[in-house]
Amino acid sequence: MLTDIEIAQQVKAQPIKEVAEKLGIAEEHLEYYGRYKAKLSESLIKETAGKKDGKLILVTAINPTPAGEGKTTTSVGLGDALAKIGKKTVIALREPSLGPVFGIKGGAAGGGYAQVIPMEDINLHFTGDMHAITAANNLLCAMLDNHIQQGNSLNIDVRRILIKRCLDMNDRELRNIVAGLGGKVNGVPREDGFIITVASEVMAILCLSADIDDLKERLGNILVAYNFEGKPIYARDVKANGAMAALLKDAIKPNLVQTLEGTPALMHGGPFANIAHGCNSVRATKLALKLADYCVTEAGFGSDLGAEKFFDIKCRKAGLKPSAVVLVATVRALKYNGGVPKTELANENLTALEKGIVNLGVHIGNMQKFGVPVVVAINRFGNDTDKELAFVENYCKDLGADFALSEVFAKGGEGGIELAEKVAQAVEKPSEFRTLYPDDMPIKEKIQTIATNIYGADGVIYTAQAQKALAEIEKLDTANLPVCVAKTQYSLSDNPALLGKPQNFNITVRDVRLSNGAGFVVVYTGDIMTMPGLPKVPAAEKIDVDSNGKITGLF
Repeated sequence: MLTDIEIAQQVKAQPIKEVAEKLGIAEEHLEYYGRYKAKLSESLIKETAGKKDGKLILVTAINPTPAGEGKTTTSVGLGDALAKIGKKTVIALREPSLGPVFGIKGGAAGGGYAQVIPMEDINLHFTGDMHAITAANNLLCAMLDNHIQQGNSLNIDVRRILIKRCLDMNDRELRNIVAGLGGKVNGVPREDGFIITVASEVMAILCLSADIDDLKERLGNILVAYNFEGKPIYARDVKANGAMAALLKDAIKPNLVQTLEGTPALMHGGPFANIAHGCNSVRATKLALKLADYCVTEAGFGSDLGAEKFFDIKCRKAGLKPSAVVLVATVRALKYNGGVPKTELANENLTALEKGIVNLGVHIGNMQKFGVPVVVAINRFGNDTDKELAFVENYCKDLGADFALSEVFAKGGEGGIELAEKVAQAVEKPSEFRTLYPDDMPIKEKIQTIATNIYGADGVIYTAQAQKALAEIEKLDTANLPVCVAKTQYSLSDNPALLGKPQNFNITVRDVRLSNGAGFVVVYTGDIMTMPGLPKVPAAEKIDVDSNGKITGLF
């Protein structure tokens, strides 16, 4: 059996100019990064602004399990399948974060015969967007520390600096550090730390900005510290936002690539969904809607994290109105939720399936709360039995959701025809999209609404630190901001061990921070880390490159 990278390396990619032609993009709008990837120009975005929008389709999933769900694979395969049935389609996805590629996750460009290529480039340096974001974030940190070193005219309290440096690599050693050691010429000693690049506010800002002017304003609005009088200090106060925007002038342009079958794909931005808002850029999604009749996009992890934030943050901010939701699950994952060990998932077990399918039921109900038609896509495995598949289909129909089997991993777009036809029907159904809560609801009530309506919690508990932080944030102009909950992806609760449909639990908020430039309030629950670590056996141990530059072991 071929690995993902072996499959990708066997396919002869189309020159990116030919892929662009499928969307009516002239060569003058392409900024080439080699033969198979390009950035799309600002002039293209302006030129297409007046065109009618296509249909927006969100792909999300149940809570991830070790059994695998295949959300990105389904997104790619669905795009290929829609193209096969004659729909002008473009896929809009997130860029993978470099750190997890070498850690536990591996690649993130789809799988099997439903992949985006060039797979190696996408998973490694791609077009340099992640590096530009890292540089912009760290420039801000350097300018802040330099201001303090050069006299501190803003009276910044070094004990109350809020921004951290970032690195797009899993490195737990850098979570908490002491900087500025070595005497007076080497800076002011203080506690500091690193977060992973995709968790930085700069990443969120890039993904939510409308254009370069909006980007520059948002960067200036980043709350970086407080002074000794307790007044907020912003990035614009240390005059960093102009130079930061200069570093990001190319990174803000969407990237064009293709699937194994030549379907156009825009990959741009990549905030995590468990510690950020988990969606690709607004610019890429809006451009995709102008270029095609169907735009297939995805949100990170399960619908309790990614889809909720897609709706309540991205759609709210950008004025997007999705036409349908595709909810991905596997029989294996549902049995895992029902208590079956990973080693026994290949065996038919209707009892465990019945117990674990409640997780799928919660996600279906949650998506229906946003007023959008739902299609459940079951990623089919060879050992799924007819009885198990029939049970899932009937369960979905009883909850008012359409159902389709997907075999895109093994068969590419051909294996997603049934799903594509169901989705094409769903987007024509009446859609009354709505967000979960109004803009003017108090922050605590917004948190309560998400916890009780999406996670199924009984209520919310706040630590003393969270209460203090929230009170401070509420003094600023934050009344109408949405909330972005940082929570484990493995459970509907904030405890990763509680599978299925947890009951009789509370969500504990341990801290609250303001992402003022991005325009949301981040709520930290559980033990979520903003800098991941490497596992005992990192994926990096299997990755290599030969004398001809051919990469092996990547996913």
